[in-house]
Amino acid sequence: MPIVNLPQNTPMSCRYISACQSCHFFTSSSYLSCAIHPEGVMGDSCLDWRPIPQNDEDIRFYSPDEQWEPEGASYYNGELILPPRRHLSPLEQEYLLATHPLFTGHCPQCGTAMPMADPPPLHWDCDRCGWKDDSI
Repeated sequence: MPIVNLPQNTPMSCRYISACQSCHFFTSSSYLSCAIHPEGVMGDSCLDWRPIPQNDEDIRFYSPDEQWEPEGASYYNGELILPPRRHLSPLEQEYLLATHPLFTGHCPQCGTAMPMADPPPLHWDCDRCGWKDDSI
């Protein structure tokens, strides 16, 4: 297919082929050639070319469900990659900050002062009431 410049004020960096005019992703903009290839195509053909939908059935065909993705997830090489789950919810994080001896310096069960060291201990256990930190 020959390379053509469609709009009159098209910057030289935008390259069009004759099939662009009949493509679903074509914008007819002098600054954005299409939604898939913003600066135009690089060769004589385009693998992403889709015909302009003519009816509701065509629109459903070109809007497949598999393009939907949960918030924060992405598709890589056709595989849905979910974001890593947070270990604690925001409410659990707030509770931990308000009660854990690492942040308060006191046993959350009996209030006994815990020895602070640098670096802090790996296990927080209260000798007075028997409270044990089971987070690790």
